[in-house]
Amino acid sequence: MLEAVGISLADEETYRALLRQPRATTSELAELTSRDLGAVRRSVSRLEQLGLVARVAGRPPRLLPARPDVAVDVLAARRREELTQAQLSARALLADMVVDEERRPDRLVEVVVGRAAVASRFAQLLQGIEGELLVFDRPPYVENAERADDAVRALLRQGIVVRGVYAPESLELPGALAAARDAARAGEQARVHPDVPMKLAIADRKLALLPLAVDDVADCALMIHPCALLDAVRALFELLWQVAVPVFGATAPVGSPLAAEHETLLTALAAGLKDDAIARQAGLSTRTVRRRIADLTDELQARTRFQAGVLAERRGLVTGSAE
Repeated sequence: MLEAVGISLADEETYRALLRQPRATTSELAELTSRDLGAVRRSVSRLEQLGLVARVAGRPPRLLPARPDVAVDVLAARRREELTQAQLSARALLADMVVDEERRPDRLVEVVVGRAAVASRFAQLLQGIEGELLVFDRPPYVENAERADDAVRALLRQGIVVRGVYAPESLELPGALAAARDAARAGEQARVHPDVPMKLAIADRKLALLPLAVDDVADCALMIHPCALLDAVRALFELLWQVAVPVFGATAPVGSPLAAEHETLLTALAAGLKDDAIARQAGLSTRTVRRRIADLTDELQARTRFQAGVLAERRGLVTGSAE
């Protein structure tokens, strides 16, 4: 019971015997505990040092036990002080520790605060890419979309692999669908999924930028260096990539009855855009868009507009870029 305050089992046994028979001599304690006299004397000496036993003058001297509650409280306070000193000493030892700067916890995940700072770190991320850029794309955007598109085109010209999963609402912005299709023709691998959970950019396997806001322009983001969190967000990207629909790329095959006239409409359908958004992208009225969707649904023998987009993609009428 008393090991926590530095009393061994043998010493505790001696102390308990003295509690049962106060004013005992060491010889009497040896008989009570059935232990060697020398071992009992050593236990008594240690107990005296801890303040649990006191000697009464006489021949032979007799021993008195201290009250357990008082004595143990004193020992517990002393042990707490020792632990506090040990903690302070451990902090002092940090000065002698050789730290891997790249693996310091505060270096693995940085908090970037402010729109300008987030935009700047995104630009730095793009500039440092050597092989691959992975992106979750959804509005709102912290910087000019045309500037971001130009940066992605520059990466494609350098032979960088760019894969992006778009939220449907990101393609509803004026000119967004045409711009995304142009990027696909330039080599971007792009897919659409209705449940893109956040905005994300991953450079190679070394760095990721994760804005913390989902529905607002990012005022704060995480810059993630190689660690388990970076592995997790990359795994999330790959999972969503597998189930997303490829909808951008080359035009429909030559000779297809749906080529040219319906290419934009099919792409928008496969992307999950709403009628009003499709009308804006195609430069048509909403009524015309609905009529053409009905015609396409009949021609593809699809039961729903979503099925029409999927069937068009599967039949090569709307193809993804080369992967």
